[in-house]
Amino acid sequence: MWIGSTLAGLGGQLTIVTVMLHVFDLTHSTFAVSMIAVAGLLPMIFAGLYGGMLADAFDRRLVALVAAVIGFLSTALLALLTWTHLETIWWLYALSIINSAASSVGMATRTAIVPRLLPRDLLAAASALNGVTLGLMVMVGPALAGVLVATTGYGWTYTIDVALMLAMFLGLWTLPALRPEGPVVRPGLESLVDGWRFLKRAGNIRMQYLLDIIAMTFGQPLALFPALGTVLLGGGAVTTGALTAAVAAGTFLSSLFSGRIVRYRWHGRGIERAIQAYGASILAFGAVLLIGTTLPPASETTPHLVLIAAACVALAASGASDNISSIYRNTMMQASVPDGIRGRLQGIFIVVVAGGPRIGALYAGTLATLTALWFPPLLGGILVIVLVALLARAHPRFRAYDAENPEP
Repeated sequence: MWIGSTLAGLGGQLTIVTVMLHVFDLTHSTFAVSMIAVAGLLPMIFAGLYGGMLADAFDRRLVALVAAVIGFLSTALLALLTWTHLETIWWLYALSIINSAASSVGMATRTAIVPRLLPRDLLAAASALNGVTLGLMVMVGPALAGVLVATTGYGWTYTIDVALMLAMFLGLWTLPALRPEGPVVRPGLESLVDGWRFLKRAGNIRMQYLLDIIAMTFGQPLALFPALGTVLLGGGAVTTGALTAAVAAGTFLSSLFSGRIVRYRWHGRGIERAIQAYGASILAFGAVLLIGTTLPPASETTPHLVLIAAACVALAASGASDNISSIYRNTMMQASVPDGIRGRLQGIFIVVVAGGPRIGALYAGTLATLTALWFPPLLGGILVIVLVALLARAHPRFRAYDAENPEP
């Protein structure tokens, strides 16, 4: 499952960045790029919630396989439309929505499977290992997407994703049947209400959701990257890929050297400090972009290489901080939530993790359109630092969360 998820995730990152570049190429609008994420928000929320209910009612292996089939077919159709020159912005939006929904179901289900395969004392290490995988695939995928789009075009990039997604089936196919433990509640309103009742009692889980939403809403500059490569920093698609890959490089390195991180038992405090470090990194990224406005205009052939390097360093720090927070958040979810309800909570968790960046894309794209490209990350970094500090101080039970005695 780990190997299959890695290869399929690499292809998925190719497509995510390629669709962004494709939409910008068709529209030359940062707002249109941000709307890719926003358009998929409601379907993704529904898919995450309903997928979690399915994972708590049926064989989790089967649910994950069905989600993989849907994602595979939507990517194959995207490649076919591109090769036949029938793609439009509406097709790009629609297939991105389908991919997003399938990914939400699959991710929630696979994450709920992990505690059934490993003992509790290895869950933090497993989260760190997944961080290595995530960092590697996001680091290689976007950079490769930028190069492929610049040299071969969109069709080949989508086609490579179709081939890589086949590995997902191998990983899932080798798993045994994994039915949820405990009482089973059929998918529907009763199941949703049951999950909501548990979440009302789970103050630590609610708090980590809220902190992550703040970080991703105000500290997610991904929608700005195509315009930065074209307008402010220069370098075109290659710069877009490099900026995205820099975030992943931080994720990869922080997981690779995560021995002390996974042994730290105060996970609530760790989440608080990691998200504040994330806000500081995004603030630094905005400061770099502000400096860029004082320099002569850049272009695809004459980029500001020093500024690009500085921006990549700031983004790498943000990726490292976010990954450390993710290790603690994932472990808290997997260790403190009972198996019979874990799928539903993982579904909500995926909605938060994936939905936050989409709200952040709307924030960044809209604010950048109204003001300047440097303003959303500069303001957002400050808001993340201040809001997280205020909320954490108001919830001492969360700051005292002990991984050796997990309580939701």
